[in-house]
Amino acid sequence: MTVSLVKGQRISLEKPGGTLSVVRMGLGWDAVKKKGLFGKREQEIDLDASCVLFAQGGIADVVYFGKLASEDGSVRHTGDNLTGAGDGDDESVIVELTRVPPQVTALVFTVSSFSGQTFDEVDNAFCRLVDETTGQELAHYRLGGGGGHTALVMARLYRHGDGWKMNAIGEPCHGRTLQDMLPAISAHA
Repeated sequence: MTVSLVKGQRISLEKPGGTLSVVRMGLGWDAVKKKGLFGKREQEIDLDASCVLFAQGGIADVVYFGKLASEDGSVRHTGDNLTGAGDGDDESVIVELTRVPPQVTALVFTVSSFSGQTFDEVDNAFCRLVDETTGQELAHYRLGGGGGHTALVMARLYRHGDGWKMNAIGEPCHGRTLQDMLPAISAHA
C-alpha cells in the first residue's frame, strides 16, 4: 500500500514478515507547456536527481549523473534524463540498504535544474520510494506546485534502530548542481 506523504511526514520502512533490502527513489517531472504563436509547445527541462550519504554528520559520499555509484556500490544512479520526456520515473537512484556501510546514518535525495529553469516551469514533479524486490510503491511525495527555486531537498532515508525511516523534506533552495546545494543539504544530515 502506498503512503502519500506530505512535507515533514516520516514513515517507517519496516515491512511485515521481513526487512526491506533494495529500494529505488524515483523522480518524475514534466515541463510546463509554453504558449506560442501556434498554440502550446513542449519544452525540455533537465532535472537531476542526486543522493548524498552522511556519516557522523559529514558527507561520506555522493551519487549523481557525474558519479553513478557510491564508492562501496550500495547506491547507484540509473542515468541522466536531459528532457523529462516520458511517463513515470525520469531518473532513479537505487539503494541496497543491506549493503550501506554501518557508519552511514542518512541518505539525502535532491533534485536540481541543471538547465537553470525554476520550478515554475516544472509540472507534475514527484519522488517515490519503491521496493525493488516486489515492485511495490511504498511512498509517493508530490514536490509542490512550482516556485522560483531551481532545486529542492526532496527526502531523507535514515537509520532508526535496526531499520530505516523516510522523511519527506521538500525544502526549496537554489543551485544547478549538487555542489551548489551542499549547504542546504547538510542541514538534513
